[in-house]
Amino acid sequence: MATDATSYKQLKEDFVSNLSGGSISEINFVASAGGPVAFILWSVLQSRQSFFKPYKPLSFLVDFFLNVLSSLLAMTLYSNTPLLLCGLFLAPAVFLYALSPNPISAKKKKPRLPPAAQAQAQNKTTNASSTLSMKPFLTTYRGSLLVLTCLAILAVDFRIFPRRFAKVETWGTSLMDLGVGSFVFSAGIVAARPLLKEKAEGRATPLSQRLVYSMRHSLPLLILGVVRLISVKGLDYAEHVTEYGVHWNFFFTLGFLPPFVAISQSVLKVIPSYAGLAITLSVAHQVILESTSLKAFILTAPRTDLFSMNREGICSFVGYLAIFLAGQDMGMFILPKSINPNSSASNATQRTTLLIKMGTWAAAWSVLYLVATNLKYGAGLNVSRRLANFPYVLWVVAFNSAQLWAGCLIETKFFPSFYNSPDPKSEQEAYKAATSAVLRAYNRNGLALFLIANLMTGLVNMTVPTLDVGPAVSMGILVGYAGIITAVAVELDAWNISIKL
Repeated sequence: MATDATSYKQLKEDFVSNLSGGSISEINFVASAGGPVAFILWSVLQSRQSFFKPYKPLSFLVDFFLNVLSSLLAMTLYSNTPLLLCGLFLAPAVFLYALSPNPISAKKKKPRLPPAAQAQAQNKTTNASSTLSMKPFLTTYRGSLLVLTCLAILAVDFRIFPRRFAKVETWGTSLMDLGVGSFVFSAGIVAARPLLKEKAEGRATPLSQRLVYSMRHSLPLLILGVVRLISVKGLDYAEHVTEYGVHWNFFFTLGFLPPFVAISQSVLKVIPSYAGLAITLSVAHQVILESTSLKAFILTAPRTDLFSMNREGICSFVGYLAIFLAGQDMGMFILPKSINPNSSASNATQRTTLLIKMGTWAAAWSVLYLVATNLKYGAGLNVSRRLANFPYVLWVVAFNSAQLWAGCLIETKFFPSFYNSPDPKSEQEAYKAATSAVLRAYNRNGLALFLIANLMTGLVNMTVPTLDVGPAVSMGILVGYAGIITAVAVELDAWNISIKL
Protein backbone atom coordinates (compact mmCIF):
# COMPACT_ATOMS: atom_id res chain seq x y z
CA MET A 1 0.00 0.00 0.00
CA ALA A 2 2.84 2.39 0.89
CA THR A 3 4.53 1.55 -2.41
CA ASP A 4 1.31 2.28 -4.28
CA ALA A 5 0.95 5.65 -2.50
CA THR A 6 4.56 6.54 -3.31
CA SER A 7 4.20 5.60 -6.96
CA TYR A 8 0.92 7.57 -7.25
CA LYS A 9 2.60 10.62 -5.67
CA GLN A 10 5.41 10.33 -8.21
CA LEU A 11 2.85 9.98 -10.99
CA LYS A 12 1.16 13.22 -9.87
CA GLU A 13 4.49 15.04 -9.70
CA ASP A 14 5.36 13.82 -13.19
CA PHE A 15 1.92 14.99 -14.38
CA VAL A 16 2.85 18.63 -13.68
CA SER A 17 6.57 18.41 -14.55
CA ASN A 18 8.61 19.08 -17.70
CA LEU A 19 5.82 21.01 -19.45
CA SER A 20 6.42 23.58 -22.18
CA GLY A 21 3.13 25.52 -22.24
CA GLY A 22 1.18 26.86 -25.22
CA SER A 23 0.69 29.92 -27.39
CA ILE A 24 -0.05 33.37 -26.00
CA SER A 25 -2.94 33.84 -28.44
CA GLU A 26 -4.70 30.74 -27.12
CA ILE A 27 -4.12 31.85 -23.53
CA ASN A 28 -5.65 35.24 -24.38
CA PHE A 29 -8.75 33.61 -25.88
CA VAL A 30 -9.24 31.28 -22.90
CA ALA A 31 -8.78 34.07 -20.34
CA SER A 32 -11.05 36.42 -22.30
CA ALA A 33 -13.91 33.91 -22.61
CA GLY A 34 -14.46 34.02 -18.85
CA GLY A 35 -13.44 37.68 -18.58
CA PRO A 36 -14.31 40.53 -20.99
CA VAL A 37 -16.48 38.40 -23.32
CA ALA A 38 -18.65 37.04 -20.49
CA PHE A 39 -18.74 40.59 -19.06
CA ILE A 40 -20.24 41.85 -22.34
CA LEU A 41 -23.15 39.39 -22.13
CA TRP A 42 -23.65 40.13 -18.42
CA SER A 43 -23.61 43.88 -19.15
CA VAL A 44 -26.18 43.57 -21.93
CA LEU A 45 -28.49 41.55 -19.69
CA GLN A 46 -28.16 44.09 -16.90
CA SER A 47 -28.14 47.38 -18.80
CA ARG A 48 -30.82 46.49 -21.36
CA GLN A 49 -33.06 44.09 -19.46
CA SER A 50 -32.32 44.72 -15.73
CA PHE A 51 -31.96 40.94 -15.47
CA PHE A 52 -30.05 41.01 -12.19
CA LYS A 53 -32.27 43.56 -10.48
CA PRO A 54 -33.91 42.38 -8.27
CA TYR A 55 -31.40 39.62 -7.59
CA LYS A 56 -33.41 36.39 -7.59
CA PRO A 57 -32.28 32.72 -7.49
CA LEU A 58 -32.39 32.59 -11.30
CA SER A 59 -30.28 35.76 -11.42
CA PHE A 60 -27.69 34.08 -9.20
CA LEU A 61 -27.59 30.95 -11.37
CA VAL A 62 -27.05 32.98 -14.55
CA ASP A 63 -24.48 35.14 -12.75
CA PHE A 64 -22.68 32.01 -11.55
CA PHE A 65 -22.72 30.51 -15.04
CA LEU A 66 -21.46 33.64 -16.81
CA ASN A 67 -18.78 34.66 -14.32
CA VAL A 68 -17.60 31.34 -12.87
CA LEU A 69 -18.56 28.37 -15.03
CA SER A 70 -17.61 30.21 -18.22
CA SER A 71 -13.97 30.21 -17.05
CA LEU A 72 -14.21 26.53 -16.10
CA LEU A 73 -15.61 25.64 -19.53
CA ALA A 74 -12.90 27.68 -21.27
CA MET A 75 -10.10 25.77 -19.54
CA THR A 76 -11.67 22.30 -19.85
CA LEU A 77 -14.41 21.29 -22.31
CA TYR A 78 -13.82 24.25 -24.66
CA SER A 79 -10.03 24.36 -24.21
CA ASN A 80 -9.49 23.45 -27.87
CA THR A 81 -12.19 25.82 -29.15
CA PRO A 82 -12.14 28.95 -26.93
CA LEU A 83 -13.23 31.13 -29.87
CA LEU A 84 -16.38 29.02 -30.22
CA LEU A 85 -17.18 29.66 -26.55
CA CYS A 86 -16.61 33.39 -27.10
CA GLY A 87 -19.00 33.24 -30.03
CA LEU A 88 -21.63 31.44 -27.94
CA PHE A 89 -21.51 34.36 -25.49
CA LEU A 90 -21.38 37.15 -28.05
CA ALA A 91 -24.26 35.87 -30.22
CA PRO A 92 -26.95 36.22 -27.53
CA ALA A 93 -25.36 39.51 -26.43
CA VAL A 94 -25.86 40.96 -29.93
CA PHE A 95 -29.43 39.60 -30.08
CA LEU A 96 -30.39 40.99 -26.66
CA TYR A 97 -28.78 44.33 -27.40
CA ALA A 98 -30.91 44.62 -30.54
CA LEU A 99 -34.10 44.17 -28.50
CA SER A 100 -35.91 47.13 -27.00
CA PRO A 101 -34.76 47.94 -23.44
CA ASN A 102 -36.84 46.64 -20.58
CA PRO A 103 -39.42 49.37 -19.81
CA ILE A 104 -38.78 48.89 -16.08
CA SER A 105 -35.09 49.54 -16.66
CA ALA A 106 -35.79 52.61 -18.75
CA LYS A 107 -38.21 53.95 -16.15
CA LYS A 108 -35.64 53.65 -13.38
CA LYS A 109 -33.04 55.73 -15.22
CA LYS A 110 -32.67 59.09 -13.55
CA PRO A 111 -32.86 62.23 -15.69
CA ARG A 112 -29.46 63.67 -16.41
CA LEU A 113 -28.70 66.92 -14.65
CA PRO A 114 -28.12 70.07 -16.70
CA PRO A 115 -24.39 70.87 -17.16
CA ALA A 116 -24.45 73.75 -14.64
CA ALA A 117 -26.21 71.69 -11.98
CA GLN A 118 -23.92 68.74 -12.66
CA ALA A 119 -20.82 70.90 -12.20
CA GLN A 120 -22.25 72.37 -8.99
CA ALA A 121 -23.00 68.94 -7.56
CA GLN A 122 -19.57 67.73 -8.60
CA ASN A 123 -17.84 70.61 -6.80
CA LYS A 124 -19.78 69.92 -3.61
CA THR A 125 -18.62 66.33 -3.50
CA THR A 126 -15.02 66.73 -4.63
CA ASN A 127 -13.45 65.63 -1.37
CA ALA A 128 -15.88 62.80 -0.81
CA SER A 129 -16.07 61.14 -4.18
CA SER A 130 -13.50 62.43 -6.67
CA THR A 131 -10.36 61.47 -4.76
CA LEU A 132 -10.95 57.70 -4.81
CA SER A 133 -13.67 55.61 -6.33
CA MET A 134 -14.66 51.95 -6.53
CA LYS A 135 -14.63 51.19 -10.25
CA PRO A 136 -16.99 48.50 -11.60
CA PHE A 137 -14.49 47.40 -14.26
CA LEU A 138 -11.78 46.96 -11.62
CA THR A 139 -14.07 44.86 -9.42
CA THR A 140 -14.99 42.75 -12.45
CA TYR A 141 -11.33 42.31 -13.42
CA ARG A 142 -10.19 41.34 -9.91
CA GLY A 143 -13.17 39.06 -9.33
CA SER A 144 -12.70 37.27 -12.68
CA LEU A 145 -8.99 36.85 -12.02
CA LEU A 146 -9.63 35.27 -8.63
CA VAL A 147 -12.26 32.94 -10.10
CA LEU A 148 -9.80 31.82 -12.78
CA THR A 149 -7.07 31.28 -10.18
CA CYS A 150 -9.25 29.29 -7.79
CA LEU A 151 -10.53 27.07 -10.59
CA ALA A 152 -7.11 26.42 -12.13
CA ILE A 153 -5.35 25.31 -8.93
CA LEU A 154 -7.69 22.31 -8.67
CA ALA A 155 -8.45 21.73 -12.36
CA VAL A 156 -4.73 21.28 -13.10
CA ASP A 157 -4.80 17.99 -11.17
CA PHE A 158 -7.35 16.45 -13.58
CA ARG A 159 -6.64 15.12 -17.05
CA ILE A 160 -9.49 17.23 -18.46
CA PHE A 161 -7.26 20.28 -17.90
CA PRO A 162 -4.80 20.47 -20.85
CA ARG A 163 -1.14 20.15 -19.92
CA ARG A 164 -0.29 23.20 -22.03
CA PHE A 165 -2.25 25.34 -19.53
CA ALA A 166 -0.24 24.08 -16.52
CA LYS A 167 2.92 25.83 -15.31
CA VAL A 168 5.86 25.31 -17.60
CA GLU A 169 9.09 23.79 -16.36
CA THR A 170 11.44 26.61 -17.40
CA TRP A 171 10.75 28.32 -20.75
CA GLY A 172 7.38 29.11 -22.29
CA THR A 173 3.96 30.56 -21.54
CA SER A 174 0.88 29.00 -19.97
CA LEU A 175 -2.43 30.00 -18.44
CA MET A 176 -1.28 29.22 -14.89
CA ASP A 177 2.03 31.06 -15.34
CA LEU A 178 -0.01 34.10 -16.34
CA GLY A 179 -2.33 33.63 -13.36
CA VAL A 180 0.47 33.79 -10.79
CA GLY A 181 1.84 37.06 -12.14
CA SER A 182 -1.65 38.51 -12.61
CA PHE A 183 -2.46 37.86 -8.96
CA VAL A 184 0.56 39.96 -7.96
CA PHE A 185 -0.27 42.70 -10.50
CA SER A 186 -3.83 42.88 -9.15
CA ALA A 187 -2.52 43.24 -5.59
CA GLY A 188 -0.29 46.09 -6.76
CA ILE A 189 -3.27 48.01 -8.17
CA VAL A 190 -5.14 48.16 -4.85
CA ALA A 191 -1.91 48.90 -2.98
CA ALA A 192 -1.99 52.31 -4.67
CA ARG A 193 -5.07 53.29 -2.63
CA PRO A 194 -3.25 54.35 0.60
CA LEU A 195 -0.67 56.21 -1.49
CA LEU A 196 -3.41 58.17 -3.22
CA LYS A 197 -5.00 59.00 0.14
CA GLU A 198 -1.66 60.32 1.38
CA LYS A 199 -1.28 62.39 -1.77
CA ALA A 200 -4.80 63.83 -1.42
CA GLU A 201 -4.16 64.74 2.21
CA GLY A 202 -0.79 66.30 1.39
CA ARG A 203 1.22 64.15 3.78
CA ALA A 204 4.09 61.70 3.51
CA THR A 205 4.65 58.68 5.76
CA PRO A 206 8.24 58.16 7.00
CA LEU A 207 10.01 54.97 5.89
CA SER A 208 10.04 53.54 9.42
CA GLN A 209 6.24 53.83 9.68
CA ARG A 210 5.79 52.35 6.21
CA LEU A 211 7.90 49.36 7.19
CA VAL A 212 5.92 48.78 10.40
CA TYR A 213 2.65 49.06 8.47
CA SER A 214 3.91 46.70 5.76
CA MET A 215 4.94 44.07 8.30
CA ARG A 216 1.39 44.02 9.63
CA HIS A 217 0.31 42.91 6.14
CA SER A 218 3.24 40.54 5.69
CA LEU A 219 2.96 38.58 8.93
CA PRO A 220 -0.36 36.78 8.19
CA LEU A 221 0.87 35.81 4.72
CA LEU A 222 4.18 34.51 6.04
CA ILE A 223 2.31 32.51 8.69
CA LEU A 224 0.14 31.01 5.94
CA GLY A 225 3.32 30.16 4.05
CA VAL A 226 4.69 28.30 7.07
CA VAL A 227 1.37 26.50 7.62
CA ARG A 228 1.30 25.41 3.97
CA LEU A 229 4.92 24.24 4.18
CA ILE A 230 4.23 22.13 7.30
CA SER A 231 1.03 20.72 5.79
CA VAL A 232 2.64 19.75 2.48
CA LYS A 233 5.62 18.08 4.16
CA GLY A 234 3.58 16.49 6.94
CA LEU A 235 0.96 15.00 4.62
CA ASP A 236 3.56 13.92 2.04
CA TYR A 237 1.61 15.92 -0.55
CA ALA A 238 2.78 15.86 -4.17
CA GLU A 239 4.78 18.99 -5.00
CA HIS A 240 6.65 20.44 -7.95
CA VAL A 241 10.03 21.44 -6.49
CA THR A 242 11.26 23.48 -9.48
CA GLU A 243 8.23 25.77 -9.17
CA TYR A 244 9.46 27.71 -6.11
CA GLY A 245 11.94 25.40 -4.37
CA VAL A 246 11.89 22.82 -1.59
CA HIS A 247 10.40 25.04 1.15
CA TRP A 248 9.29 28.23 -0.59
CA ASN A 249 5.71 28.76 -1.75
CA PHE A 250 3.59 31.55 -3.24
CA PHE A 251 2.50 32.81 0.19
CA PHE A 252 6.14 33.61 1.02
CA THR A 253 6.43 35.62 -2.20
CA LEU A 254 3.27 37.56 -1.33
CA GLY A 255 4.41 38.00 2.28
CA PHE A 256 7.80 39.51 1.45
CA LEU A 257 6.42 41.99 -1.10
CA PRO A 258 5.03 44.69 1.28
CA PRO A 259 8.31 45.63 3.05
CA PHE A 260 10.24 45.74 -0.22
CA VAL A 261 7.50 47.86 -1.79
CA ALA A 262 7.73 50.21 1.20
CA ILE A 263 11.49 50.53 0.69
CA SER A 264 11.07 51.06 -3.05
CA GLN A 265 8.94 54.15 -2.42
CA SER A 266 12.07 55.90 -1.20
CA VAL A 267 13.67 55.27 -4.62
CA LEU A 268 10.88 57.30 -6.25
CA LYS A 269 12.87 60.42 -5.42
CA VAL A 270 15.40 59.21 -8.00
CA ILE A 271 13.02 57.42 -10.40
CA PRO A 272 9.69 59.29 -10.05
CA SER A 273 7.56 56.57 -11.66
CA TYR A 274 6.42 53.16 -10.45
CA ALA A 275 6.43 51.90 -14.04
CA GLY A 276 9.95 53.27 -14.54
CA LEU A 277 11.09 51.62 -11.32
CA ALA A 278 9.47 48.33 -12.37
CA ILE A 279 11.26 48.39 -15.73
CA THR A 280 14.59 49.37 -14.12
CA LEU A 281 14.39 46.52 -11.60
CA SER A 282 13.38 43.98 -14.22
CA VAL A 283 16.04 45.05 -16.71
CA ALA A 284 18.72 44.92 -13.99
CA HIS A 285 17.50 41.45 -13.03
CA GLN A 286 17.69 40.33 -16.68
CA VAL A 287 21.19 41.76 -17.11
CA ILE A 288 22.38 39.89 -14.03
CA LEU A 289 20.78 36.67 -15.29
CA GLU A 290 22.51 36.99 -18.65
CA SER A 291 25.90 38.34 -17.58
CA THR A 292 26.58 36.19 -14.51
CA SER A 293 26.20 32.55 -13.54
CA LEU A 294 22.90 33.26 -11.73
CA LYS A 295 20.72 31.75 -14.48
CA ALA A 296 22.77 28.55 -14.54
CA PHE A 297 22.68 28.41 -10.73
CA ILE A 298 18.87 28.70 -10.66
CA LEU A 299 18.33 26.10 -13.36
CA THR A 300 21.02 23.48 -12.68
CA ALA A 301 22.74 23.90 -9.30
CA PRO A 302 22.52 21.09 -6.74
CA ARG A 303 20.30 21.76 -3.72
CA THR A 304 22.88 21.66 -0.94
CA ASP A 305 21.79 24.40 1.48
CA LEU A 306 18.71 26.46 2.38
CA PHE A 307 19.38 29.10 -0.27
CA SER A 308 20.03 26.68 -3.12
CA MET A 309 17.05 24.57 -2.08
CA ASN A 310 14.76 27.57 -2.54
CA ARG A 311 16.63 29.40 -5.28
CA GLU A 312 13.61 29.63 -7.65
CA GLY A 313 11.40 31.39 -5.10
CA ILE A 314 14.15 33.70 -3.82
CA CYS A 315 15.67 34.66 -7.17
CA SER A 316 12.33 35.18 -8.93
CA PHE A 317 11.22 37.61 -6.22
CA VAL A 318 12.68 40.63 -8.06
CA GLY A 319 10.46 39.89 -11.05
CA TYR A 320 7.32 39.68 -8.92
CA LEU A 321 8.30 42.92 -7.18
CA ALA A 322 8.54 44.59 -10.60
CA ILE A 323 5.08 43.25 -11.53
CA PHE A 324 3.66 44.56 -8.25
CA LEU A 325 5.15 48.03 -8.87
CA ALA A 326 3.75 48.07 -12.42
CA GLY A 327 0.35 47.28 -10.91
CA GLN A 328 0.77 50.17 -8.47
CA ASP A 329 1.53 52.47 -11.37
CA MET A 330 -1.72 51.43 -13.04
CA GLY A 331 -3.62 51.92 -9.79
CA MET A 332 -2.33 55.46 -9.40
CA PHE A 333 -4.42 56.65 -12.35
CA ILE A 334 -7.35 54.22 -12.52
CA LEU A 335 -8.40 54.38 -8.85
CA PRO A 336 -9.16 58.15 -8.65
CA LYS A 337 -12.63 59.10 -9.86
CA SER A 338 -11.15 61.78 -12.10
CA ILE A 339 -7.92 61.22 -13.98
CA ASN A 340 -7.27 64.97 -13.63
CA PRO A 341 -9.11 66.34 -10.54
CA ASN A 342 -8.05 69.91 -11.29
CA SER A 343 -9.58 69.85 -14.76
CA SER A 344 -12.98 71.38 -15.48
CA ALA A 345 -13.62 68.79 -18.21
CA SER A 346 -16.88 66.85 -18.12
CA ASN A 347 -17.10 63.33 -16.71
CA ALA A 348 -17.42 61.90 -20.22
CA THR A 349 -14.24 63.68 -21.33
CA GLN A 350 -12.42 62.47 -18.21
CA ARG A 351 -13.49 58.91 -18.95
CA THR A 352 -12.33 59.20 -22.56
CA THR A 353 -8.96 60.49 -21.34
CA LEU A 354 -8.72 57.53 -18.95
CA LEU A 355 -9.44 55.07 -21.77
CA ILE A 356 -6.80 56.68 -23.98
CA LYS A 357 -4.21 56.57 -21.21
CA MET A 358 -4.99 52.94 -20.33
CA GLY A 359 -4.89 51.95 -23.99
CA THR A 360 -1.59 53.75 -24.49
CA TRP A 361 0.00 51.96 -21.54
CA ALA A 362 -1.35 48.59 -22.68
CA ALA A 363 0.10 49.21 -26.14
CA ALA A 364 3.43 50.40 -24.70
CA TRP A 365 3.85 47.30 -22.52
CA SER A 366 2.90 45.09 -25.50
CA VAL A 367 5.47 46.79 -27.75
CA LEU A 368 8.15 46.37 -25.07
CA TYR A 369 7.26 42.67 -24.84
CA LEU A 370 7.59 42.27 -28.61
CA VAL A 371 10.93 44.08 -28.62
CA ALA A 372 12.22 41.87 -25.82
CA THR A 373 11.11 38.57 -27.37
CA ASN A 374 11.18 39.02 -31.16
CA LEU A 375 13.97 36.95 -32.66
CA LYS A 376 14.44 39.07 -35.78
CA TYR A 377 13.92 42.66 -34.64
CA GLY A 378 14.29 42.39 -30.87
CA ALA A 379 16.40 40.82 -28.14
CA GLY A 380 15.05 37.31 -28.77
CA LEU A 381 14.56 36.52 -25.07
CA ASN A 382 12.33 33.68 -23.90
CA VAL A 383 9.64 33.97 -21.24
CA SER A 384 10.37 32.18 -17.96
CA ARG A 385 8.05 32.25 -14.98
CA ARG A 386 10.60 30.18 -13.07
CA LEU A 387 13.11 33.03 -13.40
CA ALA A 388 10.44 35.79 -13.47
CA ASN A 389 12.63 37.39 -16.11
CA PHE A 390 12.09 40.61 -18.06
CA PRO A 391 9.91 39.06 -20.84
CA TYR A 392 7.72 37.39 -18.20
CA VAL A 393 7.19 40.69 -16.40
CA LEU A 394 6.34 42.47 -19.66
CA TRP A 395 3.93 39.70 -20.72
CA VAL A 396 2.04 39.75 -17.43
CA VAL A 397 1.80 43.54 -17.29
CA ALA A 398 0.80 43.87 -20.96
CA PHE A 399 -1.95 41.25 -20.65
CA ASN A 400 -3.43 42.71 -17.48
CA SER A 401 -3.25 46.27 -18.79
CA ALA A 402 -5.18 45.17 -21.90
CA GLN A 403 -7.75 43.28 -19.82
CA LEU A 404 -8.35 46.34 -17.65
CA TRP A 405 -8.68 48.56 -20.72
CA ALA A 406 -11.22 46.16 -22.24
CA GLY A 407 -13.22 46.10 -18.99
CA CYS A 408 -13.18 49.89 -18.78
CA LEU A 409 -14.36 50.16 -22.38
CA ILE A 410 -17.28 47.76 -21.77
CA GLU A 411 -18.29 49.59 -18.59
CA THR A 412 -18.12 52.95 -20.39
CA LYS A 413 -20.41 51.66 -23.13
CA PHE A 414 -23.06 49.97 -21.01
CA PHE A 415 -22.97 51.86 -17.69
CA PRO A 416 -22.36 55.57 -18.34
CA SER A 417 -24.50 56.39 -15.29
CA PHE A 418 -21.57 55.37 -13.08
CA TYR A 419 -19.00 57.92 -14.25
CA ASN A 420 -21.75 60.54 -14.67
CA SER A 421 -22.96 60.14 -11.07
CA PRO A 422 -23.50 63.58 -9.49
CA ASP A 423 -23.09 62.45 -5.85
CA PRO A 424 -21.67 59.57 -3.77
CA LYS A 425 -25.06 57.94 -3.18
CA SER A 426 -25.97 57.69 -6.85
CA GLU A 427 -22.42 56.57 -7.62
CA GLN A 428 -22.75 53.70 -5.13
CA GLU A 429 -26.09 52.69 -6.66
CA ALA A 430 -24.60 52.80 -10.15
CA TYR A 431 -21.58 50.78 -8.95
CA LYS A 432 -23.80 47.98 -7.64
CA ALA A 433 -25.88 47.99 -10.81
CA ALA A 434 -22.73 47.71 -12.96
CA THR A 435 -21.05 44.84 -11.07
CA SER A 436 -21.89 41.17 -10.76
CA ALA A 437 -22.88 40.19 -7.22
CA VAL A 438 -20.75 37.05 -7.57
CA LEU A 439 -17.62 38.90 -8.72
CA ARG A 440 -18.20 41.61 -6.13
CA ALA A 441 -18.24 38.91 -3.45
CA TYR A 442 -15.05 37.31 -4.77
CA ASN A 443 -13.32 40.69 -4.89
CA ARG A 444 -14.34 41.56 -1.34
CA ASN A 445 -12.68 38.55 0.34
CA GLY A 446 -10.19 37.56 -2.33
CA LEU A 447 -7.28 36.33 -0.23
CA ALA A 448 -9.53 34.45 2.22
CA LEU A 449 -11.28 32.69 -0.68
CA PHE A 450 -7.91 31.86 -2.24
CA LEU A 451 -6.91 30.23 1.06
CA ILE A 452 -10.19 28.26 1.16
CA ALA A 453 -9.60 27.16 -2.44
CA ASN A 454 -6.12 25.92 -1.49
CA LEU A 455 -7.53 23.94 1.45
CA MET A 456 -10.29 22.43 -0.69
CA THR A 457 -7.77 21.56 -3.41
CA GLY A 458 -5.71 19.65 -0.86
CA LEU A 459 -8.81 17.87 0.48
CA VAL A 460 -9.92 16.79 -3.00
CA ASN A 461 -6.45 15.53 -3.89
CA MET A 462 -6.21 13.49 -0.69
CA THR A 463 -9.61 11.86 -1.17
CA VAL A 464 -9.98 11.53 -4.96
CA PRO A 465 -7.56 9.85 -7.40
CA THR A 466 -7.78 12.83 -9.75
CA LEU A 467 -5.67 11.23 -12.48
CA ASP A 468 -7.96 8.21 -12.71
CA VAL A 469 -11.39 9.84 -13.02
CA GLY A 470 -13.10 10.48 -16.34
CA PRO A 471 -14.29 13.78 -17.86
CA ALA A 472 -17.85 13.58 -16.45
CA VAL A 473 -16.71 12.95 -12.87
CA SER A 474 -13.97 15.56 -13.21
CA MET A 475 -16.46 18.21 -14.32
CA GLY A 476 -18.86 17.22 -11.56
CA ILE A 477 -16.19 17.67 -8.91
CA LEU A 478 -14.99 20.96 -10.39
CA VAL A 479 -18.50 22.41 -10.70
CA GLY A 480 -19.27 21.39 -7.10
CA TYR A 481 -15.99 22.91 -5.92
CA ALA A 482 -16.74 26.15 -7.79
CA GLY A 483 -20.25 26.20 -6.34
CA ILE A 484 -19.02 25.82 -2.76
CA ILE A 485 -16.44 28.60 -3.04
CA THR A 486 -18.96 30.88 -4.74
CA ALA A 487 -21.60 30.14 -2.09
CA VAL A 488 -19.11 31.00 0.67
CA ALA A 489 -18.16 34.23 -1.12
CA VAL A 490 -21.76 35.32 -1.64
CA GLU A 491 -22.79 34.45 1.92
CA LEU A 492 -19.88 36.40 3.40
CA ASP A 493 -20.89 39.37 1.26
CA ALA A 494 -24.56 39.00 2.22
CA TRP A 495 -23.60 39.11 5.91
CA ASN A 496 -21.36 42.12 5.23
CA ILE A 497 -18.27 40.22 6.40
CA SER A 498 -14.82 41.24 5.18
CA ILE A 499 -11.94 38.97 6.15
CA LYS A 500 -8.68 40.90 6.04
CA LEU A 501 -5.47 38.88 6.06
